[in-house]
Amino acid sequence: MSQYGAFSDDFYVNMILATEMELPTNRESVLHYFEQVRRRFPQMQNFYAREKGEYVLEEEKAEDSSYRWTSVEPKRVNSGVVNPESFEAAVAQHAHILDLVPYDLSITPLDCESLSVMLGFDFNYQGNHNEILADVVGVPSRLELFSQTPYGKLLSFEPSIQFSLDEECRTQCRISFESRTTAYQVRKGEFGEDAISVYLTVRRYDSLDPSESYAKEFKRLAALSCDLVDEHLVSGILRPLQEAISAR
Repeated sequence: MSQYGAFSDDFYVNMILATEMELPTNRESVLHYFEQVRRRFPQMQNFYAREKGEYVLEEEKAEDSSYRWTSVEPKRVNSGVVNPESFEAAVAQHAHILDLVPYDLSITPLDCESLSVMLGFDFNYQGNHNEILADVVGVPSRLELFSQTPYGKLLSFEPSIQFSLDEECRTQCRISFESRTTAYQVRKGEFGEDAISVYLTVRRYDSLDPSESYAKEFKRLAALSCDLVDEHLVSGILRPLQEAISAR
C-alpha cells in the first residue's frame, strides 16, 4: 500500500492527457494501443466501450480494492491506479503509457492541451459531509454569518483553491473537495456511507517543446504533487479530516 494510503480509506493516482486534436478512433489504432498496455500489465483484461466514444481497459478489483485502469476518449487519454503499492509504482504506470501514446495514438508534443497528475483521497463518513468539511477547512468569517440564519444548515460546501507553480502560470495546482451529502439526507437526518473526496491536481498547460517528452514531464508534475502533499496537504487537511471523522 502506498505511503499515502494511510491517510484515507482509499487513495488513487490518475494521469490525464488532454489533446487539441481528436484522437484516432479506428479499430486498429485503439485495439493496438490497449494490446500494448496489456503486454506491460497482463492483469488488465476487462475491455469495454462506453458512450460518446470512450474505451476502457481495467483490472478486476482486488480484495483490497486495488486495481489499474486506462481509457481513451475523443480528446483525452487517462490512466489510473487505485490503492497502488506505492506512489512510485503508480507514476511508473502512467509514464509507461505516456511513452506509448506518441507511437500508438499519434499524440505529438505539439498536440498537448494539458497534462495532469491528480491525487485523490476518499474518506468514508456516514454523516453530513458539508459540516465536517466546514469544521476542518474553515468557513471565511464573512460567509459564516449566512449559516447563522434560521434553518441555516449547510447543504453544500466544496471549496477549492488554484494557484500557479511557475512564473508563467503554465504549471498550476488545484486543491478541491467533493461532498456527497444531499439536501434530502440533511432534511431526513439519514446519511449514506458515501465517501468525502479530497483532490490535489497539478497540471501543465500548452504544447511541449520538441526536446520534452510526456513521460519526463509527468514525472516532474508528480514530484511537485508529492512535495505539496508532504509539506501541506497531510498536516493541513488529511490528518485533521481523518481525526475529525474518528472523533464523531
